[in-house]
Amino acid sequence: MPQATTYAMIMLAAGIGIPILAALNAALGQHIGSALAAGVVIFVVGFLISLTVVILSGDLPHLAQITTAPKHLFLAGGFMAFYAITITFVAPKFGIGNAVFFVLLGQLISAAIIDQFGLFGAQISPLSLTRAAGIAVMAAGVWLTQIA
Repeated sequence: MPQATTYAMIMLAAGIGIPILAALNAALGQHIGSALAAGVVIFVVGFLISLTVVILSGDLPHLAQITTAPKHLFLAGGFMAFYAITITFVAPKFGIGNAVFFVLLGQLISAAIIDQFGLFGAQISPLSLTRAAGIAVMAAGVWLTQIA
């Protein structure tokens, strides 16, 4: 399987997991009575799984480099916490589909901006008229799935 296809399949699986994550953690938040506490649980479980994978892969020594990383890179953890807590709080009240629709719309917008300017070291991929039209069609398609 070509590398691009492999990457596409991995990211498709990650995309499939996002609404599942939202539904499961929203249900956990409702069950325990706190979206914030459910957010902590999801990070503890994620940390333990990630740590296990790092140990099994032999990448544990790479964690020593964390002290030299630019501090702004740690904001990613803040964005992940914001996502996990907000989806856990909003999804039961707004619907999984509606919540994920706006998450996808936000992803399309921010990805286009990041790619346009090569922010955070990303590969530059200019926002051509064709690419902008494609993003608009994707956004319209996602919106169409939610107007039932």
